[in-house]
Amino acid sequence: MATVKAMLRGAADSLLDLTIAPGFSRIGWGARKALGLLGPINVDLGGRTCVVTGANSGLGLEASRQLAALGADVVMVGRNPERLEQARASVEGSARSGASITTEVIDLSSLESVRAGAARLLASKPQIDVLVNNAGVLLDSRQASVDGIELTLATNVLGPFLLTELLIPALAAAALERRPARIINVSSGGMYSEAVKLDELQSERSKWSGSAVYARTKRMQVMLTEYWAGQLADQGIVVHAMHPGWADTPGVESSLPTFHKIVGKALRTPAEGADTITWLAAAEAPNRSSGGFWQDRAERPLNRRPGTASKAGDDRLLADDLRDLAASA
Repeated sequence: MATVKAMLRGAADSLLDLTIAPGFSRIGWGARKALGLLGPINVDLGGRTCVVTGANSGLGLEASRQLAALGADVVMVGRNPERLEQARASVEGSARSGASITTEVIDLSSLESVRAGAARLLASKPQIDVLVNNAGVLLDSRQASVDGIELTLATNVLGPFLLTELLIPALAAAALERRPARIINVSSGGMYSEAVKLDELQSERSKWSGSAVYARTKRMQVMLTEYWAGQLADQGIVVHAMHPGWADTPGVESSLPTFHKIVGKALRTPAEGADTITWLAAAEAPNRSSGGFWQDRAERPLNRRPGTASKAGDDRLLADDLRDLAASA
């Protein structure tokens, strides 16, 4: 009987995922919770260090809050010191006794800031158990970073790529003691709509569409997840990507005001959107695989639309291109 119930729950979950709008909205969250698929995360993260980027609002703030409530030592990363300190204070109020909440100011769109911030993190946190790459932007016009790189790519992909590569020694050190360490890349369901063109990473030749450029960077994050999963397996580091569904965050409200207005109350809360980040960071089940794309604690398909899938080896080519771009900027 238990097996039959599990199969029925799985079938209902898959059906929700196929419907897109209900599955990505608060309807899907509520249905999966009613099915018993989203129960409490009862894990002790005491003594574990979790680094969360984009932590001053939205999903990053809520993930920091949830991880701290499980006892983790959380390093909240953001580019605005004042807002970051306000966020830290709000998380500290709900943290479990013994958990430490600290901040690190890093502008992920600036390679100099990333390198300096990574050096400080390696000095202060020689072991990092979880890295959550959450920071991101969606822009309504083409802009350049301080390094002359298209700003969406710089913030959503190149900066997190460089930060992750620089922090691998600390992740590997944690894995030696408490195998495995984990990297979690916060992507978006929007990535299903776009393909990545390796010769057009900076969107220089096509007409600007902020949502399309954003979606392509989110697919790049999934490609990097696959790349790192292969590269880091022998170091005891598990890598997963996830998407939060449609969550009511400040970023969505400011970048997609029409979408935010139309969907309205059907949007998930930031806490609901961040749940799978916390689950991937804390639960045992994600340790059994690497390179997956998750939503609501279940692995989801990488492709839904014809012509958007990457080819074999593209993940490595993307990593090589980003490495070259970081070195030359």
